[in-house]
Amino acid sequence: MLYFALKYLHVIGASVLLGTGAGIAFFMVVAHVTRDRAVIAGTARIVVIADFVFTATAVFAQPVTGVLLAWNVGYALSDGWIVLSIILYLVTGAFWLPVVWMQLRMRDLAASAVASGAPLPRSYHRLFWTWFAFGFPAFAAVLGIFWLMIARPDFTIL
Repeated sequence: MLYFALKYLHVIGASVLLGTGAGIAFFMVVAHVTRDRAVIAGTARIVVIADFVFTATAVFAQPVTGVLLAWNVGYALSDGWIVLSIILYLVTGAFWLPVVWMQLRMRDLAASAVASGAPLPRSYHRLFWTWFAFGFPAFAAVLGIFWLMIARPDFTIL
């Protein structure tokens, strides 16, 4: 029973990471394309909340459930697919942490533009395109982790 509970929580956490990441990206891009400061500001506000409520929770739950699941099943944390999953998880985090700051900053810049009636500043656009670019390696890493969790290929690292 413990195995199924851990696996369930781990799969739910992985789904939340993938789904929230894809959803946040979709909504931010759609808001940006409108060029409407109020839409961008409102969307960015909600995106920041979603990232803190859903993504951050899953970010902390995944390693805990993953280690407990590996321990319960008897997998060595040194198995190649687990090591590579951990590396890809760290890569994802290396891109996600700056993205959180970028989202906070874009939210604030858009809200300020709405309040003052000014256009979105260049710094918003630079942040948006950097944020957009950071999504590709992070998303690819998450897809790689999903594949590794499903396939569990037998290989060694180092």
